[in-house]
Amino acid sequence: MTKGNDRRVVITGLGAVSGLGVGAQAQFQRSTACSSGITKFTKSTAIPVDLPCASLIKEELAFNLDATSLGMFDRTAHLSWLVSNEALQQSGLSDLNEQELDRSGIFWGTGFGGSNTLDNAYQDIYLNGKQRARPFTIIGVMTNGSAGLLSMQTGFKGPSMTYSTACASSSHAIGEAFRSIKYGFCDRAIAGGAETLFNAGPIKAWEALRTLATPDVKNIAASCKPFSKDRSGFVLGEGAAALVLESFDSAAKRGATILGEIIGYGATTDAIHITRPDSLGQAKAMLACMAEAGVNPDQIAYINAHGTATGVGDVAETNSIKTAFGLDAANKTLISSTKAIHGHTLGAAGALELVITTQAVANNIAPGTAFLEIPDPECDLNYLPLTSVDVDIPIAMSNSFAFGGSNASILISKVR
Repeated sequence: MTKGNDRRVVITGLGAVSGLGVGAQAQFQRSTACSSGITKFTKSTAIPVDLPCASLIKEELAFNLDATSLGMFDRTAHLSWLVSNEALQQSGLSDLNEQELDRSGIFWGTGFGGSNTLDNAYQDIYLNGKQRARPFTIIGVMTNGSAGLLSMQTGFKGPSMTYSTACASSSHAIGEAFRSIKYGFCDRAIAGGAETLFNAGPIKAWEALRTLATPDVKNIAASCKPFSKDRSGFVLGEGAAALVLESFDSAAKRGATILGEIIGYGATTDAIHITRPDSLGQAKAMLACMAEAGVNPDQIAYINAHGTATGVGDVAETNSIKTAFGLDAANKTLISSTKAIHGHTLGAAGALELVITTQAVANNIAPGTAFLEIPDPECDLNYLPLTSVDVDIPIAMSNSFAFGGSNASILISKVR
């Protein structure tokens, strides 16, 4: 389509849950306070695991679902509905007619899908001696289970898409929702992602990969240290986050409060290595994002970095920002990683961090990078060590880079 046919895409609702607490506002408040949700891992698992720390949801959650949905769907889907319902309530979307429902989509991301259901099935058969799995195991396991539950809860009958690109899953989901609305394939969408995999099988798999952080002996809450010289890896987290996206015309017509506007999305693939990040591929995603938005690097005040606290990953992202922005703009841009406090929520990470970034733009506060006490000379950009900054943020970027070489960058602006 020609540029003249493009539609503006705005955000009218946010929802989130993580180890930082319940609700989108809780994520932002804890992020700006640099207050960690990482704790000692004490959850019981079917077999012993070696996971010293994690960022788990600590509250008892009310999902407001019927007994069938609670029993049939995985916890990942339950979290998906929890945050989507919060976002919908804030957006004020209700009482859509049949034509409007046909123009309403769901774009959801998850890396592991229904891992709890799958792990429980293995326990039943191999540990507990049962002859067969529960009848609805397939429903709980399937990756698009969350999108299916969301569609039934909302009645949205437009495109229902599930994206599974590891740690970029929910960023891709949001980006593709943005494009679907921008180019007129739907008028509104729920977009985001969820991940919860604190059961034996996935934990043992992550242990074997040897990318997880060594716990901080003095303060276990400080175990994830993005961009720090003494970083040792990332801390696993569970969580979910959702955004309600609409065309500007749809939001304006019903008098909705607009929280921000998505103005650009870039997606690239490294095509080099399945786990090792490529800074050039990451830079190309940022450049594509800026090109779509028609903005220059010096217009971007803040970047919520992928920043996982791995030795290779943080250096690669530093170099990719320098490549995409140029040294002068890169050195002036405020950057932070909120994974230091909510952990790495994998397929939900992009959505959770975009929820935080949207609030950063709206409130003119750039969250700091917690526990960055010993800067790495190779990570020499302004990563806002320890402290958040009050600053005008007209435009911000959120980055997600994943195993498989999948890269995604999204730009958020104040409403123009």
